[in-house]
Amino acid sequence: MLVQDRSTPKSPKAHIRALHSLHPDRFTEPKNLDFSTWFSENLYKIVTISLLIATVAALFFLRNVADTAALVSYETQAKSLEKIEFPQINWNSVALVSDKSPYANFRSERWILVSVSNYPTDSLRKLVKVKGWQVLAIGNSKTPSDWSLKGAIFLSLEQQANLGFRVVDHLPYDSFVRKNVGYLFAIQHGAKKIFDADDRGDVIDNDLGKHFDVELIGEGARQDIILQYSHENPNRTIVNPYIHFGQRSVWPRGLPLENVGEIGHEEFYTEVFGGKQFIQQGISNGLPDVDSVFYFTRKPGLEAFDIRFDEHAPKVALPQGTMVPVNSFNTLYHSSAFWALMLPVSVSTMASDVLRGYWGQRLLWEIGGYVVVYPPTVHRYDRIESYPFSEEKDLHVNVGRLLKFLVSWRSSKHRLFEKILELSYVMAEEGFWTEKDVKFTAAWLQDLLAVGYQQPRLMSLELDRPRASIGHGDRKEFIPQKLPSVHLGVEETGVVNNEIGSLIRWRKNFGNVVLIMFCSGPVERTALEWRLLYGRIFRTVVILSEQKNADLAVEEGRLDFVYKQLLNIFSRFTSAEGFLFLQDNTILNYWNLLQADKSNLWITDKVSKSWSTVSTSGNSDWFSKQADMVKKVVSMMPVHFQVNYKETINSDQLLTVCSSDVFYIPRRFIADFTELVNLVDNLEIHHKVAIPMFFLSMDSPQNFDPVLSRMIYEENPPSTNSSTFYSDKVPAVHPWTVSSEQEFIKLIRIMAAGDLLLLELV
Repeated sequence: MLVQDRSTPKSPKAHIRALHSLHPDRFTEPKNLDFSTWFSENLYKIVTISLLIATVAALFFLRNVADTAALVSYETQAKSLEKIEFPQINWNSVALVSDKSPYANFRSERWILVSVSNYPTDSLRKLVKVKGWQVLAIGNSKTPSDWSLKGAIFLSLEQQANLGFRVVDHLPYDSFVRKNVGYLFAIQHGAKKIFDADDRGDVIDNDLGKHFDVELIGEGARQDIILQYSHENPNRTIVNPYIHFGQRSVWPRGLPLENVGEIGHEEFYTEVFGGKQFIQQGISNGLPDVDSVFYFTRKPGLEAFDIRFDEHAPKVALPQGTMVPVNSFNTLYHSSAFWALMLPVSVSTMASDVLRGYWGQRLLWEIGGYVVVYPPTVHRYDRIESYPFSEEKDLHVNVGRLLKFLVSWRSSKHRLFEKILELSYVMAEEGFWTEKDVKFTAAWLQDLLAVGYQQPRLMSLELDRPRASIGHGDRKEFIPQKLPSVHLGVEETGVVNNEIGSLIRWRKNFGNVVLIMFCSGPVERTALEWRLLYGRIFRTVVILSEQKNADLAVEEGRLDFVYKQLLNIFSRFTSAEGFLFLQDNTILNYWNLLQADKSNLWITDKVSKSWSTVSTSGNSDWFSKQADMVKKVVSMMPVHFQVNYKETINSDQLLTVCSSDVFYIPRRFIADFTELVNLVDNLEIHHKVAIPMFFLSMDSPQNFDPVLSRMIYEENPPSTNSSTFYSDKVPAVHPWTVSSEQEFIKLIRIMAAGDLLLLELV
């Protein structure tokens, strides 16, 4: 999915020819010089080299002996340069910007903002006809110089530069984030509502007020009570709103991939009084706002997406502590949230508006506001042209961590703009964006003041108050429709609805089990795919590999001693019910694990080709050395471990070896496992020896759950991955090689015999 530009390597022969042409006399016969002649001709070179050597030696000497303090001072200054500087702003000295544009005297309370790179689309021509709204089109370096549309205000790059806004200096020339200029322009010209849109969406019935709450106060305000997601689960930080509107198998751009598998509808809702829904996110029919993972894996060939949502489902609010992806394609902002329109500039293109949405939602709680999601408000057309995964890279890597950070973030500042700047600064320190956005936030806030915007007053944070329990009378029910979806161009039917039920059962069974996966294959080609496959079922998927990959959240580990790294993962998920370890050469048919007892240990002790007990006599040195280390550890074991182990292995000359490709440790054995790993200490007991030793010490094999005993296990892989080797009737299959996206797609199609919904991924 990610295409990288690579320069074409030059031919070695061409390189030699080039050298020869540049230096025609390079290989001519050398002159016959005696030493005195050579010395006199090269004296300046000798002096120069001697001076360089002396200088380097002096620097090393100064660093280590004579002037350490000076060098330390230099290093301290260098480090201080790397530290992000917090902007200092005198909020009371920001002067108003005078409007010198041709529209200085124009005012409108309702604005539609679009970014344009091409000539006006049919959808944009319809937008200018939406009654009571002024369209503002923002150009960039790709926009035709003669761009024009009757009824719309167009700001070219040159016109934007002449507006006097500070943000202009920070904006890229070729990006939709230049809409930041448009937001300020609209506010300067009387905006009270801004509809953030794009140029390929038609407003349904040409009326933004059909579903949106355009008026929150006054005669036109609805003043109704709004359905709200329950706050009963304090650990839930994100919801997929598409489920509420009838599409369980579609997810919005910005939803953490580990949450894609959460497709169950709400057990119940609560209610909230309307009037503070300052950010209103609309749903789009046709091509909803989906990420490139959905677009690439669910795309039915060249057929355009036409996904429909329930237009009769009620709008739904988000309580403090719970967020929803917010985009820049179909979102209405009221003046109290205009500060939240800022599109960051240091992140990838398709991450900018989503990060803005999460950042803005967190700050919205500080003024008592909330986000509401509305039924379909526009129909967006799929142009069958996708954007690369690289433009979303800041989403899939960081968004889960960002949500947890934002919910836990607190500020002691006393004004909203001070909190905004502080949050932007801390987000840069945490690596969610860079110092560019700290400076950009400072410019943005000053520009808001310069166009006359008044920052809203702060309110106490509900998150910090004790929340009342939700009584039976406060619980409101709404069961979403199950609208047809698209699976490889085939509409969802009742059969697929049954599969949804199966997925819910699997998720309910394994939703608190952490899958730890070790990838020996190329993670840049498979890590995301493994998460998509297993993340639907398990609480989370932790991926380890010999090579760390921070962009894909792949952690570094050594397979030979991976059991030592498991302790760190155990400590990170203290509430997990258990931990399932899996190597990427083994395929897990999770639908055949439901009958297993999650309170017992699982391992392949009854799979003869995976588990064996060997005699160290007559075997290689490796077995003898491993046996000696096992003997040492067993001798240090507390009595209960030692008794368990020796009941099965009654001779020091015997060594149990297990491939340990797949095993499960329940919560009740984590402390035992940790104690045993600590006994190993620095001994280099191999993973294949340590794991069976631990299992035999923790419990008797007769208590191991036999669920893995029926797995297909061969020592040598088949020449090619074959459907005849695979079976969907067993709990696992070994070995199986997945080293590319094509091999993953082939695997998914075979596994679909056990989980029909897997066809959504290919």
